Amino acid sequence: MPKAVWNGIVIAESDDTVVVESNHYFPRSALRDDVVRESGTHTVCPWKGTASYYTLEHEGTRSDDAVWYYPEPKPDAAMVRDRVAFWKDVQVVA
Repeated sequence: MPKAVWNGIVIAESDDTVVVESNHYFPRSALRDDVVRESGTHTVCPWKGTASYYTLEHEGTRSDDAVWYYPEPKPDAAMVRDRVAFWKDVQVVA
C-alpha cells in the first residue's frame, strides 16, 4: 500500500492512489489533517488547472508547500479531483 512519509512519520496511506506524471495522488481523506496548514501558494498547469498547496508542520519541523492539489481540475485531469500529491522532502513508498 503506498505511503507518504515525511520527517519519519506516515502522513498519508492508501491503496487507492492515481499515478499522473509519475506522482501518486492520494485521496485527500488519506492525508493526516494534524500536519497540514493552508498555504497561499498557487501554480498553474496547462492541462490540470490551478494547483493549491499545503505546508506540512509537525513538532517544530516545517516543509513549505510540500503538498499540492487541484480544487477545480480541468476536465482532462478529473482523476486528480479530491486528491493530493507530494514533493520536496516527502517520500512516497509503494
